[in-house]
Amino acid sequence: MSARVEPTADVDERAVIGAGSTVWHLAQVREDAEIGVDCIIGRGAYVGPGVRIGDRVKLQNHALVYEPAVVEDGVFIGPAAVLTNDLYPRSVDVDGRLKRGDDWHARGVTLREGCSIGGRAVLVAGVTVGRWALVAAGAVVHRDVPDFALVAGVPARRIKWVGRAGEPLEDAGGGRWRCPRTGEEYVEADGLLTLGQ
Repeated sequence: MSARVEPTADVDERAVIGAGSTVWHLAQVREDAEIGVDCIIGRGAYVGPGVRIGDRVKLQNHALVYEPAVVEDGVFIGPAAVLTNDLYPRSVDVDGRLKRGDDWHARGVTLREGCSIGGRAVLVAGVTVGRWALVAAGAVVHRDVPDFALVAGVPARRIKWVGRAGEPLEDAGGGRWRCPRTGEEYVEADGLLTLGQ
């Protein structure tokens, strides 16, 4: 099955769109971007030059993914979420001239496998969101998020642990946590969570 690109979408001819993926109306996919198989790029979404998006990713309406972001398989990016790429943004340099591409260094956001980013969340340039983590809607993430962490607020802080099903885990005692939906068990040690053996 080939990719579906709506007529009003703007997809650069140098971009690669995987089989079974859909790019909806008014979305823009820039040069050298790579989008995996079975992805959804929502209405009005933006994918910057050279951004790498894995398989089965959902990029919801009006989400903005600036280069050089890396989005691994199975990631969800909610509506109007923003992955930034400049720690110290300015429109002009100190002489008042419009800044150009070589006047700054882009730092991409990395989203690890299965994580989810809530609507209108902002991720500051250079942060990494861990595997299966969950960023709450409206959060501002300014530092790395560990695997399986649920972070919320401005600035974002860990408030709970979540499992691969996305639901908050229940404390099973002794540093162990259990998913109420799947029964999977997780182990907490040194402020980090791992899937139990």
